[in-house]
Amino acid sequence: MDSAALKATEEYSAAKATHPRVSLDDMKSKIIGEHYFTAGAAAEALGQPAHPSLSLLTICILVMQNGFTVIGKSATASPENFDPEKGKLFAYEDAIKQLWPLEGYALRERLSAKAA
Repeated sequence: MDSAALKATEEYSAAKATHPRVSLDDMKSKIIGEHYFTAGAAAEALGQPAHPSLSLLTICILVMQNGFTVIGKSATASPENFDPEKGKLFAYEDAIKQLWPLEGYALRERLSAKAA
């Protein structure tokens, strides 16, 4: 799932980079699964009562090649503004934003191991 905001961040970062970095494509290549649902649908599937607001909370779970999972979320304040596709996009962006520092840490580990 591509987003203009993530692409803009990637382009800006790439334009300024002079050394190894984590790219959006690097992260996307490690994703082996993307799962989307609303909290309301999850509650219903589990046989739990679902407050109507739970249908406005979109969850994105990214599964990485190594089995690690990252969870992104998106919620709208006004039920009238809920758009399932926007919810998925914003939840995906949130998950990627959480993944970026983890991948940055992993890159730093690799770079420091080479330097040692």
